[in-house]
Amino acid sequence: MNEPRIALFACTYDEVDGVANTVRHFERYAAMRNLPLLLIHGGFDDRDLQIGTVRRMEFRRKFPKFAVDKKHDFDLLFWRYYERAESALREYRPDIIHITGPSDVGLMGALLAHRLKIPLAASWHTNLHEYAEQRAKRLLAGLPGGLREVFGAKIRQMSLVALARFYHIPRILFAPNHELMDLLQRLTGKQCHLMSRGVDTKLFSPARRVRREAPFTIGYVGRITVEKSVGRLIDLEQELLNSGIADFRFMIVGQGALEPHLREKLTRADFTGVLHGEKLAEAYAGMDAFVFPSRTDTFGNVVLEALASGVPAIVSDSGGPRFIVRHEETGFVVSRSRDFSRYLSELMANPEMRQSMSLAARNYALSQSWDAVFDRLFGKYSQMLTADTAAPQDFPTVRRDFSSAGAAP
Repeated sequence: MNEPRIALFACTYDEVDGVANTVRHFERYAAMRNLPLLLIHGGFDDRDLQIGTVRRMEFRRKFPKFAVDKKHDFDLLFWRYYERAESALREYRPDIIHITGPSDVGLMGALLAHRLKIPLAASWHTNLHEYAEQRAKRLLAGLPGGLREVFGAKIRQMSLVALARFYHIPRILFAPNHELMDLLQRLTGKQCHLMSRGVDTKLFSPARRVRREAPFTIGYVGRITVEKSVGRLIDLEQELLNSGIADFRFMIVGQGALEPHLREKLTRADFTGVLHGEKLAEAYAGMDAFVFPSRTDTFGNVVLEALASGVPAIVSDSGGPRFIVRHEETGFVVSRSRDFSRYLSELMANPEMRQSMSLAARNYALSQSWDAVFDRLFGKYSQMLTADTAAPQDFPTVRRDFSSAGAAP
């Protein structure tokens, strides 16, 4: 059969996060292979671009909206774009609608799939239940510790119930690691498929390293927010200083609500702001080690980009990054917070170990291409359209009814 016609409803595109990065690479993959793609996403402007086989429609998020993250809002009236999105779908006639989660865009995409009787796929990219817990606990900082933990756990549980209901709607599910695949399968009773992420090994490369001199540079790339556990960097600096190690600096790439706090507390840190393209690649290549203390990330694109740049990574043993790093080969996976400083100390004291890990990290990254990720994804799309195993209650028909769907609510 011909390649399936995909309509991708993405919650981010221009933002600095793993979902946006994946969506942009999805678009490039389709364009390079002349595959049809309708990409609809929220953003900062109104655009309707047709480049080759790819049409990209950006709908500007407006008031009333609330901040989900830095430069990433949830538009409470995103439905204002329903008719434009429906018109584009009728013209494009997709085989599958794929949504990237329960965002304002994703909710609209799910309803359009139902109304137009288009098979729906959904991918899990963000551990929203854990984000909700972390942010709630920060807001409840004035409560006693035990009570704050109880409230946080309750919020996490309630969020997970809501997510389970949402992800029960699509016919086919994707997640970025096996742990989350198992979680989605338990929550929904449906099979979940792996949708990992790749890396551009031409852009991110050790060849971009120009810095040779001291000090030892410890890198972090990502949002500077509570759910990324960036406060751990403050403890890490103090632990290194207490152990008599002073010849180091942090390079922190990104932005977020906790940036002022880190600027105040860290004494050996350079903040670059958000970087893109070659400037980002050069920043990675200039690092000697990469630390990523987040326990909530579902994958960790930045970790893979660091490895591609020949930079050993030290990550938490909770979340997706631990599936990327090979312990004591391409970096370290730590179970205790103080082990971040212990392993950094080892890398600083042993240049031969760091060099060996650098080569292993680069070699691993060379096997992780975006083309392979999307080849597998399109294979699952094709299986979805040809298989006759969907339960009737999940999707009563695969007939695409582009002539007589209900109007927007």
